[in-house]
Amino acid sequence: MKALYLLSLSFLTFISLHAQMVKKSEAGPFLLKNATIHTITKGVIQGDLLISGERIEAIGQNIKSSAKYTVLDCTGKHIYPGMIDGGTQVALSEIEAVSITNDFNEIGDFIPHMQALTAVNPNAVTIPVTRTNGVTTVLTGPKGGRFPGTAALIDLHGYTPEQMYAGFKGVVLNFPSSGRRGRFDRRSDEDVKKDAEKALKKLDDIWAEAVLYAQIDSAAAVDKNIKINRKPEMDALLPVIRKQGVLLVEVNKSEDIKAALGWIAKNKINAVLTGVAEGSRVAQDIAKAGLAVITGPVLETPRRDYDRYDTPYANAGNMLKAGVRVAIRTDEAENARNLPFHAGFAAAYGMGIDEAYRAVSIVPAEIFGVSKFYGSLEAGKVANLYICDGDPFETRNQVEALFIRGWKVPLESRHTLLYDEFIQRSPGVK
Repeated sequence: MKALYLLSLSFLTFISLHAQMVKKSEAGPFLLKNATIHTITKGVIQGDLLISGERIEAIGQNIKSSAKYTVLDCTGKHIYPGMIDGGTQVALSEIEAVSITNDFNEIGDFIPHMQALTAVNPNAVTIPVTRTNGVTTVLTGPKGGRFPGTAALIDLHGYTPEQMYAGFKGVVLNFPSSGRRGRFDRRSDEDVKKDAEKALKKLDDIWAEAVLYAQIDSAAAVDKNIKINRKPEMDALLPVIRKQGVLLVEVNKSEDIKAALGWIAKNKINAVLTGVAEGSRVAQDIAKAGLAVITGPVLETPRRDYDRYDTPYANAGNMLKAGVRVAIRTDEAENARNLPFHAGFAAAYGMGIDEAYRAVSIVPAEIFGVSKFYGSLEAGKVANLYICDGDPFETRNQVEALFIRGWKVPLESRHTLLYDEFIQRSPGVK
């Protein structure tokens, strides 16, 4: 029975993948003429944009090139840098309700060496669906235990995970929660407190062991007589211990955020806070600590019964006003395509349009250390961008062309193919 189920799933997967492979991406060079170019870092320019190879070669007016290129007339259109989603499970999950299609939650509580990049499926149905709204790059990562693995930044185009890799990896830590696990949590207040203290103690023990492991590893590199019993989970933490890597600390409750700030400071860790659903409550503390935040989902219900309905919408803007560097994520797999609408709500509830777009472009690029190549439209940067007919935060906006690493990527997806199939169904229905 199981073999039959797997065979059926493989057949359906083949059909869905075959359905996506109607058109191929086109190579450049491309000259995009007469557009309104939203550079994000250097203002708005009326003019042309030249793409050559993977990069933006030039931005300006009346650009000339000796090379043979394809011209796209963008009169009345807008060009934006591709959006970056700061936290997803894209390409690690197809249908969250079907466990066999999910590959973001491995067995174990301490497995930082589990690399999300190795599990990325370049043919995931969610990838072309996500691209159609202008999202070109995502951080895709694990969920689960205390240290569930290492997240990776990927571009949403390529035949292999290595081709898609966009230059950043970060170990994920789910910081211990002091609250209840949900409405069905029947533990007493005393048990909740004890469990939280126990979890924090275990985290401290793990970190102390990791620090000691790093010291032995350094000593062994100098003195060949020192032997070290290699542990892949400890090896994965070495870059963080040595401040060469980033720890992505998932934390949401205000009390837990303050505890996480203290833990990070005590251990002198290069960290980024993720989730941060109640960041508004402790925004000044986060700002004082000087940590960047990747918050979201924005399109969420309030966490507390007495919170205002718009508390999740205003969270990003409130932290920004306090001086926190804020990026936005969806924390989704199937619906990462809604990133512009998460940012749009943040814009409407205090963040402002310009800062909200920065929160899905240049700010995450800076947080991930890839802003030299990503996050804005500048000569020399990777050509991840799209052409649209209006405001990208509006649902009526239409993305008309999209480029990833200089390739003009077709805007077909499972959704568009189904739409075309049923709008032109044969035999038709009278």
